[in-house]
Amino acid sequence: MKTYDVPPDYTDVVLPEKPKLVFLNRVPNLKKALGGGYLHWGHMEMMRLTINRRMDARTAFARWRINAPYKPITRKSLGQRMGGGKGAVDHYVTPVKCGRLIVEVGGQLELGEVESVLKEVAKKLPFPAKVVSKESLAVMQQEQAEREANNQNPWTFKRIARSNMLGIRKVISPFDLHNHGRYTGKFFNPDRV
Repeated sequence: MKTYDVPPDYTDVVLPEKPKLVFLNRVPNLKKALGGGYLHWGHMEMMRLTINRRMDARTAFARWRINAPYKPITRKSLGQRMGGGKGAVDHYVTPVKCGRLIVEVGGQLELGEVESVLKEVAKKLPFPAKVVSKESLAVMQQEQAEREANNQNPWTFKRIARSNMLGIRKVISPFDLHNHGRYTGKFFNPDRV
C-alpha cells in the first residue's frame, strides 16, 4: 500500500476578486521608460490568452507586472519616397528591460503546476525569457552578491566611474553610473561586477 505525502496547505493565500489577466488597451496612458526589448499588443494578447485558458480562476490568479503599450513606433507607408518629415504612428509598444518580471502567477498552486504554461509563453516572446520563482530570484541575487564580494580585480566599473578616472564621466550616462555599466544598449552583461 502506498503512502502519499500530505499536500501543502494553502489556507493563508487570499485570491483577488478578478484572478484572470485583464485586457490591455492599445492606446497609451502612461509615462515613457527606457527598455531593451519591445512587447507589442499582440504579444500581450498571446500571453493573456495562453495563461487564462490553462489557469483555474478559482484557485489561481495572474497579474501584469508591466504597463500597457505606451511608446509610439512610427512608420512611413509602403512605397513612399524619402523625406517629408517623420512618419505617422504605426503602433505602440512596451519597452522591457532585462531582469524585469512580466507576469506574476500565484494562488493555491506550486511552480510545477504552471511551469509548462509559463515556459510556453517565454518561448514565444521576442526576447530571451525564463520562468523564475521567489526562491530562484533569491539565489540569483545571492550569486551576484558573491561575485561582487569575491572579485579580486580592483579595477571595477563602479570604482573607475565613481573616481572619474581618465575623465570617464564625460562619456558615460547617469544610467551607466547607476547600473555600473551592466547594460550596453539593449544587451545585459550579468557578469560585470
